[in-house]
Amino acid sequence: MDDAQKFELESLIEELESYRGRHTELITVLVPAGTTLTQVTKQIEDEKGTATNIKTTSTRKNVINALEKAIRKLKEIGRTPENGLAVFSGNVSDVEGQENLQIWAIEPPKKLKVKIYRCDQVFVLDPLREMLETEEVYGLLVIERNEASIGILDGRNVKLLQKMTSGIPGKTRAGGQSAARFGRIRDSMTKEFFKRVAGAMKSHFFDNKKLKGILIGGPIPTKEEFLEQGQLVTALKEKVIAVRDLGDTGMPGLNELVNLCQDVLAEQEITKQKQILDEFFTKLAKEPDKVSYGEAEIEDRLNKGAVEKIIISKSLEKNKIRKFEELAKATSSEIHIVTKDTTQGVQFDNLGGVGAILRFMVID
Repeated sequence: MDDAQKFELESLIEELESYRGRHTELITVLVPAGTTLTQVTKQIEDEKGTATNIKTTSTRKNVINALEKAIRKLKEIGRTPENGLAVFSGNVSDVEGQENLQIWAIEPPKKLKVKIYRCDQVFVLDPLREMLETEEVYGLLVIERNEASIGILDGRNVKLLQKMTSGIPGKTRAGGQSAARFGRIRDSMTKEFFKRVAGAMKSHFFDNKKLKGILIGGPIPTKEEFLEQGQLVTALKEKVIAVRDLGDTGMPGLNELVNLCQDVLAEQEITKQKQILDEFFTKLAKEPDKVSYGEAEIEDRLNKGAVEKIIISKSLEKNKIRKFEELAKATSSEIHIVTKDTTQGVQFDNLGGVGAILRFMVID
């Protein structure tokens, strides 16, 4: 799913979840990939017959009208698209007694796997919401001898899952213990702490089907000792894809670890956004003739076919985002939608929320 598809799906879900029927009169039809559409159409026609038994006149009318509209749309489409079909139909008027009968029919960006017919007060949107979930996540561990922080990177979001302390005493000996004996005690406690951390990582990550890799950070040589002595289960040890030197723990340490691992996070959304904005701001500083920004200027550059990559802030009005997307698609421009979740995103938004890297210089 590219940025434009994701934006469209998010916008559709946001719109549909804002509607609520006065009774169970909003129709959802989800057709899985590979399903024969004529069979689904017949089922909806049968449901129309059943709807004539609804006692309340207004509800009966709204349900039948919504079903008829859905049937016409299914017949118009004719065959199930490659990824399946999602149809939503109903009277979405918020004024009692008035009719605002609407229908939405989309091929989702990913394959639908469930078949649903539902007549309810709300549209059934969970199967579409699931498509927006990040397909890949990364486990994070920042460890030093005194404490460890376990987290997860999901899209742009870094989350602290668990913080652990070791209880290992400092290097100063207590009670006149010999250096050797005190050292053995500390080593034993360190190994026990490593085992507890490994156990916690197994608890958080072992059954996570989306886990693509694990990133580990910490001072030298603690993180290396953990990998050697921590008894991390083989399945997770094999997923360790980056080990970085750093000093912080907690959220600062987890965020620093992500920043230090951008080379292995090339496909992660947080890094993709940073890369495109880095490219934009670098060209703005060094080759200003190769970039444009501002709504009027970008529209002009798009109409001239000069835009190689268009960058749009998600904070822009939705109708404007769609306008720029349509112009970009017409000229085969790459579309990148960014957020204000990063400092660069905020800086870009302050420029007007739309910019472009150009194929060629435009002289006004």
